[in-house]
This record gives sequence, structure tokens and C-alpha cells, in this order.
Amino acid sequence: MSYAQQHLNEAIEIIQKMDVAAIEKMADLLATVKTDGGRIFFLGVGGSAGNCSHAVNDFRKIVGIESYAPTDNVSELTARTNDEGWASVFIEWLKISKLTPKDALFIFSVGGGNLEKNISPNLVEALKFAKTVGSKITGVVGRDGGYTAQVADACVIVPTVNSDNITPHSEAFQAVVWHLLVSHPKLKANQTKWESTVK
Repeated sequence: MSYAQQHLNEAIEIIQKMDVAAIEKMADLLATVKTDGGRIFFLGVGGSAGNCSHAVNDFRKIVGIESYAPTDNVSELTARTNDEGWASVFIEWLKISKLTPKDALFIFSVGGGNLEKNISPNLVEALKFAKTVGSKITGVVGRDGGYTAQVADACVIVPTVNSDNITPHSEAFQAVVWHLLVSHPKLKANQTKWESTVK
């Protein structure tokens, strides 16, 4: 079997094992955020940060929810990292944004954050802050989901089918899930351009 076939077979297995109920719970949670006039703050690092930027576009344009990704502001991100340290970059951004109970954090992460292993401490600190504020928490994560899965109101853990491919599958399925959500009848408000041209 070629590697390409193996990778695609793994993707098929992941789809078959995805927790559909968790995705529907996420749709309900985000519909509440929209109804309440809340905002979504997408948090992620590395490839997940890139996914956050794309998701912000889709949730703003297709769903009509005010959305942001702190990693899109590279000047503030690097200033805070340089002056205050990596662990506090997201929590301080959220404080300035006056996070409220109407808002939601949406985490994209392979590990979900783990202070004991010093993995994505910035996500953990942001999640702790969101809990004190009473904001909603959701996410798409890999492995066991780390701290995100422990505290989230709705969380999808991408099933591990090959321990050598946790990161690529986790980041790929972040995109699958958020595209599902922005297409969901409970959330979608605006037609996408290509589909609007099909008669």
C-alpha cells in the first residue's frame, strides 16, 4: 500500500469514529453565542494558528458572528511575548478585549494544553481566565484533548488512528469540523460565492 493510500485510509477511519453528538453540541453552543450577540475568540499556535485565521474569516462572513484570532496581530503577539512571556499572550489579549459570558473561546490545538508538560501554557492560562469570566469554551483537539477537553462545554477530540500522524490529522480535521459548522443550518447565514452561482 502506498503512503498516500494509508494516509487517506486513516482519514476515513477518523471520520467514522468522529463524535457527531459533540459536533452538534458545538453548533448549539455557537448558535447561542450568535443569538446573544457574543464574540468568538479563536486560539491556537503553529498550524492551528493558521486555521484560526481562516476560521475567523468563515465565521464572520458566512455565519455573521464577530470573531477574532489574537495571532493575526503579529505586532501585539510578539511585543507581549518579548516583554511578558509566551504563557500570558492570550490571557492579556482577552483581558483587553473584555471577555464576557456571552463570548466563546474556540481552541484549535493538537494537545489541548498541558501545564505539567509545558505544552501550550498560553492556551491553559486563557482557558482558566475564560472559566473565571463564565465564557463558553469549545474546541477541536487531538490526542486526549489536554486541558481544553477537561474544561470545554463542547469539544471534539480527533481520534488517534496512527500515533505517527497525530498532528497532521488533528490540524486537518480542525478544518473539516469548522467548515461543517459554518455550513450548519443552525449557524449559516450567508451563501458562499461559488454555491450562489449554481442554479
